[in-house]
Amino acid sequence: MSQAEDDLEDSAAPVVEHLAELRTRRIRSVIALIAGIVVMFVFAEPAYQFILEPLRAILEELNMPTQIVYNAPQEYFFVLVRISVIMGFAVSFPVIAHQLWSFVAPGLYRSEKNAFLPFIFASPFLFLLGASFAHFVVTPLAMRFFIGFADAIPAMAAFLTGQEYTPSEASNELQTTFLGTAKDSLDLSLKFIFAFGLCFQLPVVLTLMGKAGLVTSEGLGNVRKWAVVAILTLAALVTPPDVITQVILFTVVYGLYEISIQLVRWV
Repeated sequence: MSQAEDDLEDSAAPVVEHLAELRTRRIRSVIALIAGIVVMFVFAEPAYQFILEPLRAILEELNMPTQIVYNAPQEYFFVLVRISVIMGFAVSFPVIAHQLWSFVAPGLYRSEKNAFLPFIFASPFLFLLGASFAHFVVTPLAMRFFIGFADAIPAMAAFLTGQEYTPSEASNELQTTFLGTAKDSLDLSLKFIFAFGLCFQLPVVLTLMGKAGLVTSEGLGNVRKWAVVAILTLAALVTPPDVITQVILFTVVYGLYEISIQLVRWV
């Protein structure tokens, strides 16, 4: 056997070993995810109540029935399944992250490991911070705006025309009543949570790019006006079409952008 063939076999062996290790770690991650989903299904109903608590509070504030309906026999079941999948991923994320890190870490230098570890812990924390901000601040504002919109427009029209405003239930007009479904109400709340959770990753992404030399603090400062346009576009895409929520998201993300500039300068 020639020297070239020996070198080829020696190089192929580590590749096979890496593929086998990758397969093992993927199987462990999938098992952890499935176990998390199954266990979290037990807590899906309390989680559903918690996610829709802002909606319930707004309905109670507006003296409206605090009830959610579902239009298909299987709708509520799959709503709980969806929640259990999200929660299952959340509780199994440490295991998945550990398996991923154990596969990647041996190929990194000590300095590279020390550079990445802070971001591994910072990313979930910032996502949780953004999700909490969405749940406790943004969602109540948006729910109040959307649900109260049916009475706000007639009241404003009556004020501008100098007429006395009469609620629709006390008049002969066609009544407009909110009757939220389980699926749609959950979708709206989750959109807020994921939109703000992902947007709060901006410092992590830009700081990593700065660490890799892809961006500089001076470069980020010079493109502020383009960043403003991009953040405004992002706010319009990931939030419902109400100005209040979009302004809040823009203010928060732009603040994170300025923080990112300082972090990039620091690293």
